[in-house]
Amino acid sequence: MTSHSSTSGVVTALDAGLLRVTLDRPARMNAVRIETLDAITDALESRAGDSAVRATVLTGVGGAFCSGADLSTSTTNDRPTAATIDAANRTVAAIHAFPRPVAGAVNGPAAGVGVSLALACDLTVATKSSYFLVAFTKVGLMPDGGTTALVAASIGRARAMKMALLAERLPAREALTAGLIADVYSDDEFASAVENHAPAHERPGDAFRWTKDAVNDATLTELDNAFARERNGQLELLDSPDFEEVVTAFRKKRPAAFRRT
Repeated sequence: MTSHSSTSGVVTALDAGLLRVTLDRPARMNAVRIETLDAITDALESRAGDSAVRATVLTGVGGAFCSGADLSTSTTNDRPTAATIDAANRTVAAIHAFPRPVAGAVNGPAAGVGVSLALACDLTVATKSSYFLVAFTKVGLMPDGGTTALVAASIGRARAMKMALLAERLPAREALTAGLIADVYSDDEFASAVENHAPAHERPGDAFRWTKDAVNDATLTELDNAFARERNGQLELLDSPDFEEVVTAFRKKRPAAFRRT
């Protein structure tokens, strides 16, 4: 069964035990709106108790996985809102809580909240041309969507700080070496590799659920607290003079001139 929503930009399909949840906004590099995030959350929560679902794949259409929040449609006056942050947190929590393995198939750039969506998955694989970018500080903001917990849990404090503070663009190969993702494949290998990382039949479903919960409980103990900290900090930063300067500079098509503190 396939469900396509042109308003949310999400396509879902269930075939032979594998639930595919696909971001379908290629013209916006699969940037997400509140409606997009809510559709992903609904797809997962509505199927959480469905025994027909053995595994899930989260991916994107076209040349990108997810380029972050769509500032052209999901904001007011070009600004992200508390509702946007809350929607992202709900989606990441739904991926984390889903009782079957969720494979993240990163088929291109993952930026901003796209990094959160990718890393919330249990097994994340990427194409060689993919990269991961947490560039919030460049615009006077901070990572959200649980990114501060998800990245640090994967690659440690030092590398997480480098990605977040310096807006380091991490190519897929380096992401694999750092331990951020599970594997990297060529474009030709990618489709079959995703199938292998989302096994729908080979093992008992309860074994997956207990294993996933145990690993996540051991490594993502700060995820809920990260949601709260990031929300509080991001809302403060959205009202800051630095972000106001970013918005003004963007509208006037000039470089931003940040304060020196």
